[in-house]
Amino acid sequence: MAEYLSVGTLTNYLKRKFDKDPYLERVFLTGQVSNFRVRPNHQYFSLKDDQAVIQATMWGPIFKKLPFTLEEGQQLNVVGRVQLYAPNGSYSILIEQAEPAGVGELALRFEQLKKELTQAGYFKSEHKQELPAFNRKIGVVTSQSGAVIQDIITTVNRRFPGLSIRLYPAKVQGEGAAEEIAAQIQKANQAEDLDVLIVGRGGGSMEDLWAFNEEVVVRAIFESRLPVISSVGHETDVTLADFVADKRAATPTAAAELATPYTKADYFLALERSQLRLKQVVDQQLKVKGERLERIQQSILFRQPERLYDTYLQKLDHLDQQLSQVLDRRLQAVSHRYQLLNQALVRQSPSPQLERLNQEVLVLDKDLRRSMHLLVQKAQQRFQVASDALLQLELSQILQRGYALVRKQERIVSNVELVQPGDSLSIQLQDGQLEVEVTHVQESDV
Repeated sequence: MAEYLSVGTLTNYLKRKFDKDPYLERVFLTGQVSNFRVRPNHQYFSLKDDQAVIQATMWGPIFKKLPFTLEEGQQLNVVGRVQLYAPNGSYSILIEQAEPAGVGELALRFEQLKKELTQAGYFKSEHKQELPAFNRKIGVVTSQSGAVIQDIITTVNRRFPGLSIRLYPAKVQGEGAAEEIAAQIQKANQAEDLDVLIVGRGGGSMEDLWAFNEEVVVRAIFESRLPVISSVGHETDVTLADFVADKRAATPTAAAELATPYTKADYFLALERSQLRLKQVVDQQLKVKGERLERIQQSILFRQPERLYDTYLQKLDHLDQQLSQVLDRRLQAVSHRYQLLNQALVRQSPSPQLERLNQEVLVLDKDLRRSMHLLVQKAQQRFQVASDALLQLELSQILQRGYALVRKQERIVSNVELVQPGDSLSIQLQDGQLEVEVTHVQESDV
């Protein structure tokens, strides 16, 4: 009788076979990446070819150490072990190592970096600078001991003797080379007297040239204010520094030629040609100006310059007449308006009324003075009458006591100073009046 196995029993049996089979414990597999998307830690995807598909797992630490970027559709060579997952009966490969299939690791990294930097805009033509037509001082970033600097010096001295070359020495391969190259590019950009910068090294393997593919070097060249000529490796070698540089030279000699586009002889020849052209232009201008001067000297206006302003003098006289007429009309209008205003002002003037009021005041003042004089006279008369009456009333009382009232004419004599010898005096007593003549005046000692 047949013995039936459970699914779990069969799956566990197969899992033990997978785990113990030495052939499946370390498998070298090639396939195309499928269903890949980056996950935060561990990566799960498929490897496929034309005949089959296998699930693949890559733990986070292994994924983070990959020297290239894992991408969908990439062809990989992987090393790992095959395992069976019992709960769903599927098998997969647990990847321990991986590298691009068909191309080397550096070649893949090169293409990936090129793609990233292209998308970032580092290689766009609008960022390229034109090389100066004449350079007085050339900077070179390269190895101090390499043949590059010697080739550049030889070529420059041959083409333009006396041109200044300044070396910015840097490691051109190995650990730290990229950072050193970038630092020297930045240092060269701080010099105010440099006109152009050559960055390069001699030939070598891709590993030897790799420093010129690093992003730090590409960024330093991109940010350089100086025009940069790259000269890395041989003519067939290509680096990312070549793409970002303003010009690429196949050799150091070609770089030196780009930095000296004209030889000294070319400059002297160009100078002679420019001098000749300048002389021709000046001679032509002198000839044209001379002919024009001669025509002007022969012109009627030059011989009789007064004709030049005859028309203007006539126009000036005409305008002067118009101005005089306008001013006369304006003056008449203003004068007429002034007369009208003056007449209106005279009509409104208070002078006649003031004169009339002044006459009234004079008449009233005269009347007032006359009235006051009459009032004063009447008052004086009343006062005199009252005074006399009062005196009469009081005098009788005084005379009864033995006193006398002495008058000189109508004036009462109150002291001897009012009397002179020979004066006639009236002396009124209680019961009569005496008429006497003064014979002697004597003043009292008191």
